[in-house]
Amino acid sequence: MKKVIIGTRGSDLALWQANYTKDRLAEIGIEAELKIIKTQGDKILNLRLDKLEGKGFFTKELEEELLNGSIDMAVHSHKDLPTINPPGLIIAAVPEREDPSELLLILKDCVDIKQKLSLKKGAMVGTSSNRRKAQLLSLRPDLNIDDLRGNVPTRIQKLRDENYDAIVLAKAGVNRLNLDLSEFHVEVIDTTEVVPAPAQGALAIQIRENDTELFNELQKIHNKATAQEIEVERKVLNLFEGGCHMPLGCYCKQEDGQFEVWTSKANDDEDFPDRLFLREADTEGLAEKIVAKFAPERKKPTKVFISREVGENSYFRRALTKHHIEIDDRSLIRTTPIVHVLDDFFLKNADWIVFSSRNSVEYFFQLNLVLPKKVKYAVVGRGSEDSLRKVGHLADFVGEGGDILEVAEELAKVVDGQTVVFPRAQDSLLTMQTYLTESTKIIDLPIYETVLLDEVEETEAEILVFTSPSNVNAYFAENLLIPGQKVIAIGNSTGKKFDEMGVSYELPYSPDEIGLAEAVFGIEIK
Repeated sequence: MKKVIIGTRGSDLALWQANYTKDRLAEIGIEAELKIIKTQGDKILNLRLDKLEGKGFFTKELEEELLNGSIDMAVHSHKDLPTINPPGLIIAAVPEREDPSELLLILKDCVDIKQKLSLKKGAMVGTSSNRRKAQLLSLRPDLNIDDLRGNVPTRIQKLRDENYDAIVLAKAGVNRLNLDLSEFHVEVIDTTEVVPAPAQGALAIQIRENDTELFNELQKIHNKATAQEIEVERKVLNLFEGGCHMPLGCYCKQEDGQFEVWTSKANDDEDFPDRLFLREADTEGLAEKIVAKFAPERKKPTKVFISREVGENSYFRRALTKHHIEIDDRSLIRTTPIVHVLDDFFLKNADWIVFSSRNSVEYFFQLNLVLPKKVKYAVVGRGSEDSLRKVGHLADFVGEGGDILEVAEELAKVVDGQTVVFPRAQDSLLTMQTYLTESTKIIDLPIYETVLLDEVEETEAEILVFTSPSNVNAYFAENLLIPGQKVIAIGNSTGKKFDEMGVSYELPYSPDEIGLAEAVFGIEIK
């Protein structure tokens, strides 16, 4: 096959992507050279991206050269591409996707680990992405967000020059450029916390539609799984008729033979985003199902019950208040500490302390134990992670997902052969402990007990959220479900109670306020 000319933008990241593609082509016996092309997005640096006219301001010039035959293929960041190819062009191959998470780079004197995302209160954060801005403000309303343009090294230099306290970058770009970030505090923001842009972290190799020989060769570097996932994300974007400036995040991944999709959509960069999580066996009609959930006319609950108190400025309350949904928030249990006379000596060999609830964090640190300097912390869910931050510690392991069995299996690998402390409720089911290996030493530490409240009042809310098995016991000791009421259970142990009762329920992906908001938003109200 003749030598192939690859069209690319001239930024460091674009050149990395083009050279990566060139190397992949060399592996399958195709020689290639690069041609650098400037795009509108490269030339206009004084305007926000959403102020530029039209679409494809990082891709249009590349596509024009491809159509006129001066290059044979163009390599794009897939998320920069319009969802419809120009007539005569196709995406011939999608290589394996890089990590689509976001990175938050923070000046070290602007770090406050007691705050979510480790950012000090009122910090100035640089990003020109409406999607990132809407989602960051939903997590931290106190932040100030300012525009940030330029290629990746330019953005990092602007942070170094202290124009910002922190900036947000795609982890994929930073990984590809292998940049030294040791001068900053680096916080990885998981895809379940800030949902990435559709196709973030993926490359698109675009060619002329009639170049069948090149198309056939490129199938050797095409990753079908990645292509299938981003096809869902980009179809969601297309159905919403959104461009790069729409505050839309959509991320799909295949897990255990199923497709898990997170979607975040706001009306503008200051609007609180709606969040949805769906899990389906195949992609047929999946994008359409997601978009239908966001239809303005879709009926929403008027009232939601939750078995714990919800703060006035909490994520869950703000997510529901946006849609004028009343919250009946009341704990149906009381927790009290178990009085211990403990010697710090028994913890001197501890390698890990594992917290499965916010209560376990609170009551453990009230003991004022002297802990070994080497000790690490593991938490289940972001609620426990946030509680740990408030006492001045960062989690070394965060178990994501509502399925505690998967979290337990993952934790078992991490702590294998070490000494692990489990501060817990007196009546805990000990699920995590049963998954640890025989070589792992367990220190079991019941530190609080749960008392059920008497005379629990019935709720007429359309959706009931239960946060623990004890709350389930307390409510259903005197009440029954009203026909039509829907149930959400946080975590497997709470769900198990409903399994025993023969009650169907929704299990949020993550046992935290974002996961709960996603679950409430996804439930159909008749």
